[in-house]
Amino acid sequence: MKKPAVSNPIDAFIAAKFPAGVQPAPLAKLNAAHRAAHPQHAELAARMGAYELAFRMQMEVSGILDLDQEDARLKASYGIGAEPTDAFGRKCLLARRLVERGVRFVQLYAGTWDSHDYIERAHGNLARQVDQPIAALIADLKQRGLLDSTRVVWCGEFGRSPDNGVRGGTAYGRDPNPHAMTIWFAGGGVKVGHTLGATDELGDKAVTHIHPIGEVHVTLLHLLGLDDNKLTYFHGGRFKQLSQFGGQVIKELVA
Repeated sequence: MKKPAVSNPIDAFIAAKFPAGVQPAPLAKLNAAHRAAHPQHAELAARMGAYELAFRMQMEVSGILDLDQEDARLKASYGIGAEPTDAFGRKCLLARRLVERGVRFVQLYAGTWDSHDYIERAHGNLARQVDQPIAALIADLKQRGLLDSTRVVWCGEFGRSPDNGVRGGTAYGRDPNPHAMTIWFAGGGVKVGHTLGATDELGDKAVTHIHPIGEVHVTLLHLLGLDDNKLTYFHGGRFKQLSQFGGQVIKELVA
């Protein structure tokens, strides 16, 4: 195969398309013949379907990644082209473009929040990286009529303890805190403009509207029109489900 005269691997893939002499129709015939020759392998059809889906996704992705198609003023609202918002702003704008094209699940990751000391400085710098892009994403989704059909969830893996984690005379800094953490929601199906729950005066433990994380999962599934109790499968001698052990929908979150 001739090497395409492009440097981007996605563009190279699209430019190459298929080896010489191999076209989609003959390839489909070969796949059909192979599947017919092995009727006992029911997973073959699913595997072929997965490959075809992956190919169609790869053919689409190059255009989706081209943020230059967006208006300069809109990109500026995401903080693109400025520091410290450029990197996460690009992720947020790409997320909107994916949602706009029907992608069902999009995850944006902003790392290095595992700060054990100098929290105000460390988390303050991180917040400045993500605040403007997140606000722009929500506003953009709303302006395009996409927010009502999109659920936006912001969270980390833990909260932070209010003490310095002194153990054995050594201060290990602000520990991960599984007893109190902040999560916020926006978009379709959730109540907006209110705060649910509170911690004690030290910020150590939740004292009102206490819910395990599994009930957040159950609520998210409910907002997607899914019943966690019906999404079970038998494995390892017991029925399992996405929330692990079930739970109640947090009704105060549901509009």
